[in-house]
Parts: sequence; structure tokens; C-alpha cells
Amino acid sequence: MKPGSPEGRQPAGAARQVAWRVAVVEDHLLQRLRTEELLSSQRSIGVVHSCETLPDFVAWLEEQDARGRPQPHLLVLDLAVERGPNVEPDTVAMLVKRDIKVLVLSAMAHPPLVRQVLRAGAAGIVGKRDAEEDIIAAVWSVLGRRRWITPEVASIIAGDDERPRLSDQEERALMLYASGLTLDAVAQTLGVKRDTAKTYLERVKAKYQSAGREVRTKADLARVAVSDGYLTPDLERPGR
Repeated sequence: MKPGSPEGRQPAGAARQVAWRVAVVEDHLLQRLRTEELLSSQRSIGVVHSCETLPDFVAWLEEQDARGRPQPHLLVLDLAVERGPNVEPDTVAMLVKRDIKVLVLSAMAHPPLVRQVLRAGAAGIVGKRDAEEDIIAAVWSVLGRRRWITPEVASIIAGDDERPRLSDQEERALMLYASGLTLDAVAQTLGVKRDTAKTYLERVKAKYQSAGREVRTKADLARVAVSDGYLTPDLERPGR
């Protein structure tokens, strides 16, 4: 794959001094070029690579490793391509383990894949039909180690048949506890005893574990509360 080709290239200006390195995977050339332009318009962001498919990106990343070059901080990723394989959630999980943040920029045509990629650790999903200002806000949110999920994606997640079915009290306990309240505060808000509130949360954990999703800690509960649409992520744009 030659630098400068549509399949994989180093965008103009990628070598300039920047605080944040970003890569783009998008199979539609015009969309990819516009995404590069949009990201590069941010003073402290540099687009260091762009290509058509996730396997292409992984191959480039391995080449970076071999040469001792730094990896991107963020990958802006399209989920589905017309002339190649769709994104594998396991690959997304691998990138997240490498501390590469993943922001999905998707047309939302494959809801099950959206859910799987979120569960694999993608930090945010933004729609291609969203305003460009929202795309930039999503980028900054994810770079600031926050999550970003649009209302459209939240509605998709809310219809997930794989999401454990919780009772009304279990849902309320999950939302309150995951939002940062103590167990005592949850019990007080629900108007129940502390042990009862604890039981609700234990039931939530058990239902998630029965569904094959590891949920044991308060951090785990917060994660699934956001990924399953019970809580709206903080969409505030981080300072630059």
C-alpha cells in the first residue's frame, strides 16, 4: 500500500507538531477526506493515517511498532464497508487494550454490530448524519476519556434484546448507584432499607452475569449503565 494512495495514506500536515494523533478508517473516499479535513481543522489534532478498512489500519499499526513510532491516541472508525470485511469487535477490544481510544463514525445501518463494538470498549459512537460540530465534540469528549453516545444510538441500544430485563426498582437502583450515589443514598432515594437496595444491585449483577457479561464492581455497573442506555454520558466538551 503506497503512501498517498486512496487505500492508505499519510494526510498532508500529519508531521506537524500536535498534541493528539488521530487515525481514520473509512471506505468512502470523499467521506474520509472530509473527516480528515474536519479533524485537521482542530489546532492540536493531527491526522497521522487514513485507510479503507480496519485490517489495513492494524497492518499499518504493526509497521509503526516495528519502526518504534508512536501509535495514534484515537481511531475514528467506520463499522461497515462495501468492498471488504465489517469491523470485528475483537479487533476493537485489542485496540482498546493498547490504549487506543475508538470513536465510531457510523451510518447506524447495523444495530447488532453497534452494540457489540460498544461492549468491546468503543468510547463513543456518532452518526454520519449528525452535525459536524457534534462530531468534533465527540472527538474531544473521547480524547478527554469521556464517553459519547448520541440519542439515536441510545435508542438503538434500548431496543437490544440481549440486554438483561430488570425490574423497575432494579433499574432505578442501577441508575442511582452508577451515577455516583452511595448505597445508603440509593436506599434513601428509593425509600427502602440499605439491605434491600443492596439486594437490588446484587440482582442486577446476577442478571448481567447470566447474560454472559461480567459485572462485579461499581465501575462495572457504571459501564453497563451507560452502554445499555440507562445513563446518558457526560457530553461536555473537554477543555483544550
